[in-house]
Amino acid sequence: MVPDRTPAKGDLRVFLTLESLQPQFAAYLGTPTRARGYPPYAGQHALIIEVAPGLMIERVIDLALKADPDLEPGILFVERQFGILEIHGSDKEKLLLAGNTMLKGLGLNAGEQLKPKILYTDVIEDVADQHAVIINRNRQASMILPGETLLICEMVPALYAAIAANEAEKAAPGLTLVDVQMIGAAGRLYMSGSTENVQRGLARIEQVLASIEGRDG
Repeated sequence: MVPDRTPAKGDLRVFLTLESLQPQFAAYLGTPTRARGYPPYAGQHALIIEVAPGLMIERVIDLALKADPDLEPGILFVERQFGILEIHGSDKEKLLLAGNTMLKGLGLNAGEQLKPKILYTDVIEDVADQHAVIINRNRQASMILPGETLLICEMVPALYAAIAANEAEKAAPGLTLVDVQMIGAAGRLYMSGSTENVQRGLARIEQVLASIEGRDG
């Protein structure tokens, strides 16, 4: 008798589509670090997924790529508790179809994801020289300049920082993407520019995160 190898149903934490990746955020996703695979291009679309247990993400990517081998995985990461996948392509319909195939294969639905929760935001005007220097030593994207206004935002689950960064750049293209931390206990976003652009970006972040449906964590 052949044993049943059907994987146990896991926990869907995040399942989001990022439409039209913006130039700065797309470039950030292409930064070569241990978790990064194929770099996306501005204008492509991305699907970001977080599941538990962590190793379940290997089944997720298997289902997605077998549904459409032309899709490219940008991030595949297994952390202590969760598994994370970012996959992208130029055809949004094909991306969504692959996502639906993945959900069906795992016995999950998109509505089971966790709602985002903003833990903290702040707008810091006229950033001091020394403050800009120490931020720039730890950033993963572009530099903040002294005298600019800094937007900082922290949220859970961490992957929601991805859609926050992309949507803020859409709303205020004049913003500089300084850093995005989208893997870990909480997501964190640093963006800089004029106070007007920062306020516009923050308003869009709050709007888009409030619109995402899901279960309470």
